[in-house]
Amino acid sequence: MNIPKSNLPRVVIIGGGFAGINLAKTLANKNLQVVLIDKHNYHTFQPLLYQVSSSGLEPDSIAYPLRKIIKKHKTSFFRLAEVEQILPEEKQVLTSIGNIPYDYLVIATGTKTNYFGNKSIKTNSMPMKTVPQALNIRSLILQNFEKAAIADSKKEREAFLNFVIVGAGPTGVELAGAIAELKNNILPRDYRDLNPSDMHIHLLEGADRVLPPMSLHASKKSAKFLKALGVKVHCNTFVKDYDGLTVTTNSDLVMQSETLIWAAGVTGAPVGGLTADILQGNANRYHVNAYNQIEGYDDIFAIGDIALMISNTYPKGHPQVAQPAIQQGKLLGKNLLRLIDNKPLKPFVYRDKGSMATIGRNKAVVDLKRYKFGGFFAWFIWMFVHLMSLVGFRNRIIVLFNWTYNYINFDKAARLIIRPFKK
Repeated sequence: MNIPKSNLPRVVIIGGGFAGINLAKTLANKNLQVVLIDKHNYHTFQPLLYQVSSSGLEPDSIAYPLRKIIKKHKTSFFRLAEVEQILPEEKQVLTSIGNIPYDYLVIATGTKTNYFGNKSIKTNSMPMKTVPQALNIRSLILQNFEKAAIADSKKEREAFLNFVIVGAGPTGVELAGAIAELKNNILPRDYRDLNPSDMHIHLLEGADRVLPPMSLHASKKSAKFLKALGVKVHCNTFVKDYDGLTVTTNSDLVMQSETLIWAAGVTGAPVGGLTADILQGNANRYHVNAYNQIEGYDDIFAIGDIALMISNTYPKGHPQVAQPAIQQGKLLGKNLLRLIDNKPLKPFVYRDKGSMATIGRNKAVVDLKRYKFGGFFAWFIWMFVHLMSLVGFRNRIIVLFNWTYNYINFDKAARLIIRPFKK
């Protein structure tokens, strides 16, 4: 790996997501050698992936080079590699570019798409967890518009213009609203030979309401906003099968669609080598104590979505969103320094700053501890919070410019098929 030898304790961080980069920042220029490993050379701001999918933003505006994050950290290093296995007895990490020993190991690998064992859905649906996947969705949507314009039959045209989104959590709701805005604002102008009324957006949710993790007030407001945009919401509906064209559900609902986007859940992305009993069932999360130490290990930690910290307040672990990952990354950085100085560690206490989701132009919902509201003010707060959370000043400026342009012109300027997608 060509990491310089040092007398400083070495901290190896696997994963450059919210948890990993906040830990690396906290350990910057301290008496430690930090090695950050990721299979991508950039950090992805996942909350805005849906805007890349729906042609609202270019991918480079929500991605940031990991090397740029640590460029002023004199004792920090980045390596582009895939981690293959952990050898805890030897205190080594096996990667695609070689082995690296560690004094302290932090796993921040996040999550991957959960298909709940359905192979046909995994094969034929479109996930949206990474930048390449978001670009695939963007290409497929635009390609389907083009194919619909030259379709010979109404049945074929309807399949190209039927968009099915599975999962009405924040990701599914936001994506449904964004695609509805494509239908309402872009299709009539760019594709005058298509009838916008032939395009349908279906949002399927297994629970009895949209946005199940949020308040009932947010769910009702969101359902109202989605209906106003023309999105057809189907609650208490599970997808049983999808062969690439026909969507079969647990109800009598059967649809023909060339596009099924899977936003129905995630599962942890663990690394091989640690004992199997530290993973919790289908969630695939490492069971950690209040200091984020993995059960059974004093020198191996897990933070962010991959960590399962059970408490009276969170009997199923913390929500797999950005804030717990950010807060755990920052606290673990301080705790590692305390550990080296033989000081007692501080337990993690999650400070819930609320949750929010946007459904489209001037439409969003916000749940705070004491207040719950929706509409334009909620939409403005959503924009401000996400804008300030982006990594890098350049990205904030680009996103702000794009949002302003889109708002004034009712336009999505990034509707480019850069690399055609093939199923």
